[in-house]
Amino acid sequence: MAKRDFYEVLGVSKDASGSELKKAYRKLAMQLHPDRNPDDAEAETKFKEINEAYDVLKDDQKKAAYDRYGHAAFENGGGGGRAGGGFEGFGDIFEEMFGDFMGGGGRSRRQSAGRGSDLQYNLEITLEEAFAGKQATLEVPSSVSCDDCSGSGAANGSAPTSCQSCGGRGKVRAQQGFFAIERTCPTCQGAGEVISDPCGSCRGQGRTEEQKSLSVNIPAGVDDGTRIRLSDEGEAGFRGGPNGDLYVFLSIKPHRIFQRDGTDLFMEVPIPMTTAALGGSIEVPNIDGAKVKLNIPEGCQSGMQFRLRGKGMTIYNHPERGSMIVRTKIETPVNLSKRQKELLEEFAGEGENTNPESEGFFSKVKDFFG
Repeated sequence: MAKRDFYEVLGVSKDASGSELKKAYRKLAMQLHPDRNPDDAEAETKFKEINEAYDVLKDDQKKAAYDRYGHAAFENGGGGGRAGGGFEGFGDIFEEMFGDFMGGGGRSRRQSAGRGSDLQYNLEITLEEAFAGKQATLEVPSSVSCDDCSGSGAANGSAPTSCQSCGGRGKVRAQQGFFAIERTCPTCQGAGEVISDPCGSCRGQGRTEEQKSLSVNIPAGVDDGTRIRLSDEGEAGFRGGPNGDLYVFLSIKPHRIFQRDGTDLFMEVPIPMTTAALGGSIEVPNIDGAKVKLNIPEGCQSGMQFRLRGKGMTIYNHPERGSMIVRTKIETPVNLSKRQKELLEEFAGEGENTNPESEGFFSKVKDFFG
C-alpha cells in the first residue's frame, strides 16, 4: 500500500510554517495516542504515521529532500536521513511536544542539583510546657553545604563537566520497538555532570556531616502529635541544590496529676468523709502553678464532678482557656482510734435516712428475694 503524502497526513499545506506543523502534529498526537485508544489498531497505525511525517517535516534538511524526491528520498539508504517506520526519534519528538505535561523538561533539563532530604526530630515536652509554650534548642545531626567547594563538589580551581554519556540530561534512553524507555544515567547517577577532580572535604558530594544547633518556638496550647516545620533546616542539597526541611514532632509526657482531653484537664481529688458529709472548701492545684478554691457541698458523693471554666489548657492561637474538671473520690477513714469508733457507732445508731442510696439498694434486694 502506497504511503500517504506527509503533508496530507498532518493536514497542512506544503508552505506551512514550523509552528503550524507543530500545532497540527500536537493536535493529532493527543487524539491518536495509544493510551487514549487502547486496543485500537487503526489509531496506533495513524499515530505511527503522523510521527513519521512530523519527524521528516520538522527537520529543514529532511523536508527539503522530501519536497524534491518524495518518499524515495528515504528509501534504500537515501541521503535524506532515517524516517522509516521504526521511529527511532519518536521519544525525542514526544518529549519535545509534551515534556511539560509528562513531568519532563526536554533536553535542557539538568539534574545536577538535587534537593536535600527532609528530616524528622522527635521532641518530648511536659504538660506545663505545652500549656505555656517555650523556646527549645535542638541539637540536630545533619548534612550542610561544604564550605571548601561551596557545595559544587569540585576541588578549588576545577568545575563539574557535562556528562558525555547522557549529554547532561541525567538520563539515557533506550528504544524498545515503538516505545522509548528512559533510565538514570549509570555514569553520572542522574546528576548530569561528572567531577574529574572532587573536593577532598566532601568527596564530591557538595555536603558534609555536621551537628546543628537550632532554636524552635513551641507555641502555647500545642497538643500531642503537633508537627512544626523548619524550612531549609533539613539535609543540605546535593551539589548546591536546595535544602530539605526539618519537621519537629511533639509528644507530651504523662502528668502526675492531670489528664488532658483536648483543651480540658481532668483531676481526681480525694475528699475526707467528714468534708463530704458536712461540706466545706478545699484548695486544688492548677496547671499554671496557682491554687484554686473549690467549694464542696454538704452530702457530696464519690464521683461528683465540678467544672472550673477557664482553668484548663491554653487554646492554641486563642486568648481563652479550656476547663478544669475535678472529680471527687470520698475517702473512708482508716486506722481509727477506740474513741473514733465509738463515735461512728453512736452516729450509726442515731437515726435512718442518712444513707439513702444504700438503704434504697438493699430494699430492692429484699424485694428481689421475696
